[in-house]
Amino acid sequence: MDDVLERARRLVALYDDELRAEIPPGAAIFDVHTHLGNDIDGMAGSFEELEAIQARYGISRAFVFCLDEPDREPAFRAANDRTLAFAERSEGRLIPFVRLDLTAPEPIQEAERCLDRGARGIKLHPRAQRFELNDERLAPVFALAAERRVPILIHGGRGLPPIADHLATLVERYPEGQLIVAHAGIADLAGLAGRLGGKSGVFFDTSVWSPLDLLDLYRLVGPEQILFASDYPYGQQPASLLIALRTARIAGFDDDRIRAMLSGNAERIVAGEAPLEPGPPLGSDTFAQPLTFARIHQYLSMATPLLWTRQADTIGVLGLALNACYERDGHASETDGIRQLLLSASELWRTLPDIEDDGERMVAARATFRLVHLADILAVTTSA
Repeated sequence: MDDVLERARRLVALYDDELRAEIPPGAAIFDVHTHLGNDIDGMAGSFEELEAIQARYGISRAFVFCLDEPDREPAFRAANDRTLAFAERSEGRLIPFVRLDLTAPEPIQEAERCLDRGARGIKLHPRAQRFELNDERLAPVFALAAERRVPILIHGGRGLPPIADHLATLVERYPEGQLIVAHAGIADLAGLAGRLGGKSGVFFDTSVWSPLDLLDLYRLVGPEQILFASDYPYGQQPASLLIALRTARIAGFDDDRIRAMLSGNAERIVAGEAPLEPGPPLGSDTFAQPLTFARIHQYLSMATPLLWTRQADTIGVLGLALNACYERDGHASETDGIRQLLLSASELWRTLPDIEDDGERMVAARATFRLVHLADILAVTTSA
C-alpha cells in the first residue's frame, strides 16, 4: 500500500506546475478557512502539515480555528486555547478565530476571553453545533463582532435549511460587522446571493468540491465579495487553489481581480480597512463543455459520496469515468492526464477494505479523494 500511496502523491505533485502557471505574477495568497486539531469525525489538522503546505504553495497567511473537537465542552475553551497557541507559534502567519457553541453556557464570555487574548474573528457552525439562524442567541454574537470590528465566518455548506433571510436580517441589524459565508454559501446560494450579493462587508469563500458551484457563485456576486479558502484539512492542495483559479479564469476574472480574490480582499479585512463596494458579477448564465468531460464529471460526482461515506465502488462509477477518458475528440492530452489520476485512484480505492488500521485507512481514503477531486476539477474546467 505504501508504494501505491507514494505513486499517488507523485502524480498529484505533477499539477504543482500547472497551478503555478495559473497564479498571476506577484500574487500573494491568503487562505481564509483552515482548521487545526482533531474532529470527532476522525479528521485531523496538523500544525506541521499546514505549515509545510503553506510554504510549498506560497500561502503567506491564513485564518485558523479549531475543528469540532472531542473536548469541545465547555464552550470550546480548550480547543480555542490551542488555536491561540498555534497562532502564536506561527509568528503571525496564522490569524486565530474563536469558535463558539451557542448551546454552551456563556458563549459571549468565551468570545470576549479569546478576543482579549488575540483572536481576530469568530467562527460559527450551525450544523455541527445544532442551532438555526433565527436563534436569538446569535444577535449578541453579531453585536460583539461589530463592536470589536472582527469578522464572523459561518458555515454555509451542506446540511442546512435555507439561511439567507435570517442572515440578511442580522447583517442589516449590525451594518458595522463583516461576514464570511463559507463554502460559497451552497446551502442557500440563490437566496444568499439575492439578499447579500452587492452588499459591502459580506464575503463568500471558495472552499467547495464542485467547480460548478464556484462558476454559479461568480455570476451572482461581484469579485470584491470572493475570498480564497481551502478548508484544510478537508480541502487539500493543489486542488483548492486550482478550483478557485481555473473557475475564476472561466468567469472572466483578470489578473487584478484574481490577486484580490487570493489575498487583497482578505488583507483589507485584517487591516480593518473599509471593504470595497462590490462591482457587478462576472461569468455566464450558461456553461458548455465537450461531452467527454461532461460524462467524466457525471461519474466522478457519483463517486464522491461513496468516498465520503467510505464505501466500495460497487456501482463501478470510476470504471465508467475511466472508459470516458478513452474517447478521442481532440482532447487526448487532457483526458490522458485525467485517466492517469483515475487509474491511481482506482488502485488505491481497491486497497481500502484490506487496511485494518483506521489511521492508515483514513490516509488512503483521503489520497483517493484527492485524485478523484483533482480529476473532476480538470474535467469541468478544461475549455472546449
